[in-house]
Amino acid sequence: MIEKINNNQVPDILKESSSRQPERTREPADNQVDASLQVTYDALIEKAKEMPRQDADAVEGARRLLLSGRLESPENIRAAAENIAKFGI
Repeated sequence: MIEKINNNQVPDILKESSSRQPERTREPADNQVDASLQVTYDALIEKAKEMPRQDADAVEGARRLLLSGRLESPENIRAAAENIAKFGI
């Protein structure tokens, strides 16, 4: 059992421990720091607009081949698999 506890010492201990803590720097109340991330896609949109026409033509040609079913031959499937193995995806 604990004997001889003096309840009057508790405030003194609390005062001592708080005086040992470093002083906190306080930010001014009117500090309006904005930590949000600002992202703009303008450069990417402009780059996409400047895409050469031949790329668009190649995409359209590939689209037509896919829709025609001519790319699903065993020879084309084998060639695609070899290119994936050789060059990666």
